[in-house]
Amino acid sequence: MHRVEFLRCLSRFKYLPAKNQSGTCVTRRDVSITQKRRVPLVDTVNPSVRSGSEIREINVKINRLGRSGGVEEARELFDRMPRRDTIAYSTMITAYLKNNDLPKAESLFRAMPGSNVVAESAMINGYVNAGRLGDARKVFDAMLERNVYSWTSLVSGYFRSGDLDEACRLFDQMPVKNEVSWTTAIVGYARNGLIDQARKIFDAMPKKNVVACTAMIKSYIENGRVNDAENLFQEMPQKNAYTWNTMISGFMQDANGVDKAIYLFNWMPQKNEVSWTAVVTGLAQNGMIETARSYFEKMPDKDITAYNAMITGYIDNDLIVEAKELFSSMPKRNLVTWNAMLDGLGRRGHAGEALELVNSMLFLGFSPNEATLTSALTSCRGLVEVAQIHTMVMYRGFDQDISLGNALISMYSRSGDLLYARQAFEDLEAKDVVTWTCIILAYSNHGHGLHALQTFAQMLKSGEKPDRITFVGVLSACSHAGLVKKGRMLFDSMKTAYDLEPTAEHYSCLVDMLGRAGKIDQAIEVVNRMPQSERDGAVLGALLGACRLHGDKDGMVVANYLGETQIEIEPSMAGSCVLLGNLFAASGKWDQLARVRKMMKEKNVKKIPGFSVIEVNGESSMFFSGDQSHPKVEEVYGMLQERLLPVMWEVDHKINDLTGIVYRKCKNLTLIEVPRQ
Repeated sequence: MHRVEFLRCLSRFKYLPAKNQSGTCVTRRDVSITQKRRVPLVDTVNPSVRSGSEIREINVKINRLGRSGGVEEARELFDRMPRRDTIAYSTMITAYLKNNDLPKAESLFRAMPGSNVVAESAMINGYVNAGRLGDARKVFDAMLERNVYSWTSLVSGYFRSGDLDEACRLFDQMPVKNEVSWTTAIVGYARNGLIDQARKIFDAMPKKNVVACTAMIKSYIENGRVNDAENLFQEMPQKNAYTWNTMISGFMQDANGVDKAIYLFNWMPQKNEVSWTAVVTGLAQNGMIETARSYFEKMPDKDITAYNAMITGYIDNDLIVEAKELFSSMPKRNLVTWNAMLDGLGRRGHAGEALELVNSMLFLGFSPNEATLTSALTSCRGLVEVAQIHTMVMYRGFDQDISLGNALISMYSRSGDLLYARQAFEDLEAKDVVTWTCIILAYSNHGHGLHALQTFAQMLKSGEKPDRITFVGVLSACSHAGLVKKGRMLFDSMKTAYDLEPTAEHYSCLVDMLGRAGKIDQAIEVVNRMPQSERDGAVLGALLGACRLHGDKDGMVVANYLGETQIEIEPSMAGSCVLLGNLFAASGKWDQLARVRKMMKEKNVKKIPGFSVIEVNGESSMFFSGDQSHPKVEEVYGMLQERLLPVMWEVDHKINDLTGIVYRKCKNLTLIEVPRQ
């Protein structure tokens, strides 16, 4: 009987040679590790032997501590063990991996004296999650025994890396597949856009459970095939809450599916917080904010995720006051809540409130992350505010975060400090295409066309490939620098060298470049050659901008051309509409003038006068051109008359040595409030 039991236990083990199935040799270091694991276990602390039940009890405690986040206590318990078996090692390694500490798990794994399939499978999964697929493969190839978990983890890694051939080959070689293996293949193919191949795997699955069916439904939804997802949902004999929630969220992705989502929600047998939140989020994203609010108020138990969804919904629908009220009433907040509020304030330029919110976060013990500081940066209106956020970035150790660095470059540029923008660019060790584009746009917007082009050359030399936004910056730089030949060459290279199709914005830059150089005929020729779909109000603005620079003669040429060309005028281009109407009137094209005025009336286009905003002692004041409504208007005009007018009339051009910006003589003065000393 004992012999039969021994043979039965022995048959469970399948010793495989340490052969690399990818075709490469296993290194000597890997072989030595494999050989080392074949030696018998020894006591690592004390030769005294404790009972097996006591060791099992310690292993259970280590596992419990690891799951609850007490990994340091678990390690102390592990170190005090008088005898450590492979189970103790695998339990401690798993605890490290569950707490995202791969280096310590790796160190302990190398010190493990024997072979354990649980520890090895856990390390494969840890390497895969860290993107270290090569190390995962080495462990897999050196394993004496493999289980379904080790196979599935490696298959998942190849799917994530996009190596579908190797993923498929390994999946086919798996000696035993379970539901997790099949589901991994389904999701892997779907995430790589091969939804039909995912369906073939699903159909070949011998026994389809709820998890696999739900994975297939989600895959359909992620690939925009909601109807197929709905059909599979209807065919399912059993569904869990996750299945219902997945289908509800899928319907909510399309405004036409909102009614189906609500119908499904009402028929759902057991609703949970995720179900309610999916409905609230979907309704808010589709602009049905009042309906979303009604469902939110009906929720039996509002968790923090539901509050966050409603706040985000308010912000997305420009209801910032309602978002702030709900934020203030929340019993508990997390970092997502703070970031959502900061994002809303940032997008609407509420810099003061955003900074106050960041300070409140710090006071309440919340640590801002990269997303927090990026949102705060986008709200800044002045150099002082940008510098304050920059200080937080440095203090928190986020100075090498590319997204934050890009935001700093843009915000310093918008605040008028090109030197700090350049410094933020230089401080970033790693740069992506957005980083280069930000500094190129900064130079271009500040009138430094040559510097923008030099930076573009450095970008190409570094091996970074420009995108469409990059070309907007370099074409604009050529326009400001008067480099027409260079600009046309760069425009042509978009398609020939980088396979980028020019958009209306690029055509507008080219038209503006030619217009500034007085080449109106060539500018009109570009408009004639560009695709009809790209002709919009921006092109009109570029043509009319040339008229402002070169006078009535060119204005008549443009007016004659526009009189024969149908270009859709955007309501936001009120100034261009007025100028176009004046050109038609000056050239006697009364029918065209009537058309422009009719369009302005139909689209409610109104010319908004220019204005300035200045903040003094924390209070903002707005002044319009020729404004007489400000309570201190007499004092302001008096000070302008006394101190500023003589200087401004004498200076025709003044060049600022720091930024190189040219200030031209202006006849229409904008009122500013200057505090008396």
